[in-house]
Amino acid sequence: MTLLPSAIALGSNLGDSAAILQGAITALRNHPHIRVTAVSDWYETAPVGPPQPNYLNGCALLETDLAPEELLRVMLAIETQFGRQRRERWGPRHLDLDLLFFGDVVMTTPTLQIPHPHLQERAFVLVPLAEIAPTWQDPISGLTVAALLRKVDTSGVEWHAPFSGLQAQGIE
Repeated sequence: MTLLPSAIALGSNLGDSAAILQGAITALRNHPHIRVTAVSDWYETAPVGPPQPNYLNGCALLETDLAPEELLRVMLAIETQFGRQRRERWGPRHLDLDLLFFGDVVMTTPTLQIPHPHLQERAFVLVPLAEIAPTWQDPISGLTVAALLRKVDTSGVEWHAPFSGLQAQGIE
């Protein structure tokens, strides 16, 4: 079985966001076709979109033998498990999981675009992603995550708390 690396973003601004993000990592870790290899710290950021509470954001690196569309389905099921309801674009949510990178795949389907189409402009994604994958190279621009991060304003991204579940979850 060949495992391919992928990077995801996690966000929450409804309920106990820290517990929800931790629960999402646990759900990913417990999936038989996903191995969580790294998790960033959590960062608090202002929302994009309509007025709503601030978000808690982070990123995780995974290895999987699932196809990108299958990984997306797993991520959507985990969002639903944690109460995600899609009511308005960029509205508040209990859990948001976005597939950022899938190896060096570049693809666009009606339901999935890889790399994530807004990755390069979102400091709330690039800050935690650079923490765990600074040398990951965007297959479209050729720039590393660290280089992409240097191009955005990070003033609204505030460190919130460390992810403390690595050892307990068998991630080393």
